Amino acid sequence: MEILQQWWKLRFSFRNATIIVCFFNLVTVILLLQGFLSASSNRKLSTTQSNSVQLRYIKESEEIRRAMEPLQLIKRVREIEQEAYTEPELVQRKDTKETAAIDVMSRLNNIRSNSDAASLKALEEWRKRKTERARQRQLGKNGTVISQA
Repeated sequence: MEILQQWWKLRFSFRNATIIVCFFNLVTVILLLQGFLSASSNRKLSTTQSNSVQLRYIKESEEIRRAMEPLQLIKRVREIEQEAYTEPELVQRKDTKETAAIDVMSRLNNIRSNSDAASLKALEEWRKRKTERARQRQLGKNGTVISQA
């Protein structure tokens, strides 16, 4: 029996027990690393697939949103807004010019009835010069507007 006890003592010494525990720890670490690495590679594949699915979904939703935009309506609204901003100025200018022209014509008619031939001739020349200057100014304004656009 003593031999048997000595044999067990030799077999289960602290050194041998430490070596056995370290061996089991190494096997456990290797198995855990293998599990983590395979899980991370599976996650990478699934993450890549889910990212591509999400990107495709985002692109499709953007295309649908762009297709639903009323582009012609937006263009027409912008045109109407531009017309609205330019139209009142033109109407107002025309109105003031028309009233000024009517006023000048009524004054000319009043003067014609009260004056003689020489003054009528001078007045007619003055009117022609004024209209010519106005025409030149208008051409100058139109020229500058065209060159700016």
